[in-house]
Amino acid sequence: MGRRERKKAATRQALADAALKLFLERGYDAVGVREIAEAADVSVTTLFKHFPDGKEALVFDQDTDREAALVAAVRDRPVGRSIPQALRQLLREESSRRVHSNPRFAEFLRLIDTTPVLREYARRMWLRHENALAAAIAADTGLPADDAGCQALAHFALDAVTLVRGREDTEAALDRVFTLLDKGWTGTTGESRGHTGT
Repeated sequence: MGRRERKKAATRQALADAALKLFLERGYDAVGVREIAEAADVSVTTLFKHFPDGKEALVFDQDTDREAALVAAVRDRPVGRSIPQALRQLLREESSRRVHSNPRFAEFLRLIDTTPVLREYARRMWLRHENALAAAIAADTGLPADDAGCQALAHFALDAVTLVRGREDTEAALDRVFTLLDKGWTGTTGESRGHTGT
């Protein structure tokens, strides 16, 4: 990166860091954009140049490379690894990296879980990658670009993160979801077609 790009990246990071610190200390709804800008020593105009979507986007600053990572997980997976397995592995590595790089990651998750607007924004943010992921799955498997199965796999793989949030053991819950995506319902339950539930 050149000097100008480095300066922009540093400003963006300073804003995201200041926002998260204030949100964790006082709660998302109690903090305004003016306070965040002041804490990062920039103007409100500068804040909106970097985060035109507003306060919610400040919480999820690390999303910019996610779509490329999702596509790469499908395209570059090792021979013998299924697409659901590759996507689960990516999520596992992301989670591990965040936990180890940020000692306040548990607080960050709690902030999202207890703030409805952030929960909904997180869900929308994940699902906006659905079309790119579905296209990568279709291209990798040789299926038509509009194949419903590819779209469904992309949708449910991305929605799994939201689905398991707040559960006692999210990693085990994600494993369960991705095993279902990988093997299908009967492959995970042993249910036979003749079972009536009585």
